[in-house]
Amino acid sequence: MTDELPDPGVRGPEAIHTWKRGIWLLKNPATNKGLGFTTDERDRLGLRGLLPPTTQTIEQQVALELEHVNAKSSDLEKYIGLAGLLHRNEVLFYRVLVEHLPQLMPIVYTPTVGEACQRYSHIVRDMRGLWLTPDDVHRIPERLRNYPYQDVRLIVVTDNERILGLGDQGAGGMGIPVGKLSLYVAGAGIHPSKVLPISLDVGTNNPALLDDPLYIGYRARRLEGAAYDAFIDAFVDGVRTVFPRALLQWEDFHKRNAFRFLEKYRQHVPSFNDDIQGTAAVAVAAVLAALRITKTPIEAQRVVFMGAGEACTGIADLLAAAMREAGASADVIRASRFAFDSRGLLREGGDFDDPHKRGLAAPRDVLAHYGLDTVEAPTPEEVIRRVKPTILIGATATPGTFRRGMVEEMARHVDRPIVMPLSNPTSRAECSAHEALTWSGGRALVASGSPFADVVYGGRRHVIGQANNVFIFPGVGMGAILSGLRVIDDAVFLVAARTLAGCVNEARLAHGALVPDVSELRAVSARVAAAVLRDASARGLGRTVADHQADGLVADASWYPHYVPIVPARDGR
Repeated sequence: MTDELPDPGVRGPEAIHTWKRGIWLLKNPATNKGLGFTTDERDRLGLRGLLPPTTQTIEQQVALELEHVNAKSSDLEKYIGLAGLLHRNEVLFYRVLVEHLPQLMPIVYTPTVGEACQRYSHIVRDMRGLWLTPDDVHRIPERLRNYPYQDVRLIVVTDNERILGLGDQGAGGMGIPVGKLSLYVAGAGIHPSKVLPISLDVGTNNPALLDDPLYIGYRARRLEGAAYDAFIDAFVDGVRTVFPRALLQWEDFHKRNAFRFLEKYRQHVPSFNDDIQGTAAVAVAAVLAALRITKTPIEAQRVVFMGAGEACTGIADLLAAAMREAGASADVIRASRFAFDSRGLLREGGDFDDPHKRGLAAPRDVLAHYGLDTVEAPTPEEVIRRVKPTILIGATATPGTFRRGMVEEMARHVDRPIVMPLSNPTSRAECSAHEALTWSGGRALVASGSPFADVVYGGRRHVIGQANNVFIFPGVGMGAILSGLRVIDDAVFLVAARTLAGCVNEARLAHGALVPDVSELRAVSARVAAAVLRDASARGLGRTVADHQADGLVADASWYPHYVPIVPARDGR
């Protein structure tokens, strides 16, 4: 590989040269500074008279926008207000978000984005990104070239079929790529002009949307079969042609497509599936952090999974990789996991509706070892009583999946049971953090997919860390882009998981938190990106970078939201 360092193009321009003047600069969110335009810029750019005479610093503008947000009466109204700011003044939106992540991340992403997706046709004010429908199948490169920025480095794409735990949201699913990319920008410092949200609007099977006269999406039932596959092929080919340096993140595809697309395209375009691999990395990171508290080795863990879809399959595979790296034998790994789907415990030789579930099925000899081979339909409580798992993970999008008896049974044989209700939004969590701690007598180590308030039990405060993929995907994306990775394999996510686990400080561990605080997102993302960069270099999969260069390279490439000079273009430029 070349010793040449990757270009820092994700940081964005140091100045904007434009032929536009006056109102056109105010109407473009990439150039609009509002009252942040200096008096000199107003003179040179034809803005005199179009703005009040006052000038404001960006700090003053941030304070005013926070005042606007805090005046809203509901989280959805705050979401709409922040979306409006993004469409008016991009830099200011990101400055507000970066400086107030703990307050605003639950608004721009989970859990509020779930409601926004459900009501999207009725709340959206301005369109963002690109919308591709089956009618575009033969003109996808042309449609991609309509996007105003052509040096795109990162695309988040969804077909809207499995939005969070809410199912098919049709065109409303666009809220997820927009939200995810806002966190790429805020978390990793990838410039807004380098990211692109895309909705593959192939129709919807949601009858409420099809019956809504104001629905904005492609009004037809979902494209399926060979026609759907041909559309996805055309989309990937179009991305490779128009945006050859772009990393592609698959987002919220149904599991029947998510696994096969990941395998089909990962060798052809740098890509990953956040629902499978990102969720796996943050969950494994939380487990590794918990083991710093329990002082037990990873190869000694036993896991019960409630759910056997993308999330649990990805977590199981990455946990197996971590155990293997620690020296666990194949037999130990085989005996370490038990998974339930909607029909019950997955067993070797069973009838599987999804091929990926075979890897989660408990082997016959393992079932016999625990006396489960003769139990026709064991309940989760029965499996927990016999197997004595140390970890309970849920990704079912079904509230109440974790029952009192399950957690109480875990707590009978494990001093500090690790309980992870990972579904989001909050209304779909398998149990609340308060329930997990109450049922375990205050001993559970809890990481949740949705945000929960701290829990006071027995006079002790338990900090509930949100095992949110946001701690993984921005850093992985930045590291992959800077290293020039062409294939993003599962080893990248194990590196990210180990790095994230190491970011949890001792003070948070002392309160039971298994992930960092959201306020640390930029620092965590930088560490993850640098680790990915070093790993790619060490394995010869990316540009060669000395270990001591990685942190500085990531810092140099990261954009912090600030106004840059806007310069009138000259003839000949």
